[in-house]
Amino acid sequence: MNKKNEKTKEVIRAMEDEIQELLTENSNLILEIKSLRDEVNSLWAMMDEMTKSDIENWSHLLNEIKADVITRALMVSKTKGEA
Repeated sequence: MNKKNEKTKEVIRAMEDEIQELLTENSNLILEIKSLRDEVNSLWAMMDEMTKSDIENWSHLLNEIKADVITRALMVSKTKGEA
């Protein structure tokens, strides 16, 4: 019976050690997840800034094209004038 108790205690110690290792690994993974979430949020913020910048850049180009088209339209005259 004594050998059986020793074997049981040995198995329990091994399981406790494994539980402790798993708890440590779990804590490390929780910290890593938090870090990755922060990084993802930073990347989304950067993407939002890039999108906003792109919209501003394209709007500027569209305004220039619009002004150019209006200028060209005003330069064309359909009535004949005297020279």
